[in-house]
Amino acid sequence: MPGPLEGKVALVAGATRGAGRGIAVELGAAGATVYVSGRSTRAQRSEYDRPETVEDTADLVTAAGGQGIAVPTDHLDPSAVRALVDRIDDEQDRLDILVNDIWGGEHLFAWDTPVWEHDLDKGLRILRLAVETHAITSHHALPLLLRWPGGLVVEMTDGTAEYNRDTYRVSFFYDLAKTSVLRMAFALGHELGRRGATAVALTPGWLRSEIMLDQFGVREDNWRDALAQVPHFAISETPRYVGRAVAALAADPQVARWNGQSLSSGGLAPVYGFTDLDGSRPDAWRYLVEVQDVGKPADVTGYR
Repeated sequence: MPGPLEGKVALVAGATRGAGRGIAVELGAAGATVYVSGRSTRAQRSEYDRPETVEDTADLVTAAGGQGIAVPTDHLDPSAVRALVDRIDDEQDRLDILVNDIWGGEHLFAWDTPVWEHDLDKGLRILRLAVETHAITSHHALPLLLRWPGGLVVEMTDGTAEYNRDTYRVSFFYDLAKTSVLRMAFALGHELGRRGATAVALTPGWLRSEIMLDQFGVREDNWRDALAQVPHFAISETPRYVGRAVAALAADPQVARWNGQSLSSGGLAPVYGFTDLDGSRPDAWRYLVEVQDVGKPADVTGYR
């Protein structure tokens, strides 16, 4: 049976690892052709110096049932992004789904460090990687996405608009970067909605990314061992969970109802009926507000 996204073409910008990889794989599982971009390749690593590559992600997309196409791209380079979009145009003549998941700031921000003490070069680099890349990619990709009606743009961030409005997020530069992406989705909603496309902001919850698992010294198959040191990690989710959220949005003929809004994987799961890989439905942002941030002991009962 063909998947619900059979014949659709997606670009997941920033698909080397984490949420981007999970999204690309789930779009592939739904039958899409998925172009995956990023800087880490089998020939050369980015400054992250990690083993995950865009080629590996493309292989996972194909194994899941779609067609994965790796295109190494630095999204701070407008000419490289233009070449990427031109290739999609030449090969597919369409772009139905754009996921802006470029981040790259994992090793650049300092926790609870005021702007005057934070390394300025690293802070400005965060803004370039997390904000400028999204703007460059949208500038070049949206004319192709608008060629056919019904296109979807997903701006990936950390935190819902409500949570980030009321909560200081890590540091000045991190807070500004993640909140800026929320506003991007709002602005794109105004610009795309009247032209037959939809833009949303989407956040995963506490993500069990490759980097996060390594930080806690666990793997996906024994991630609960980390609860001894970080009990609230019990609410965490796999990257595939937010991937299923994107796939559900892309397959929804009424996706325009979400235009310009801030969404989360946990909030969309009961609407669309998807689960994480273990069959649960973690609702991390509700849990953070009602349990973690008010100092209650870790207890995910009723939250996953």
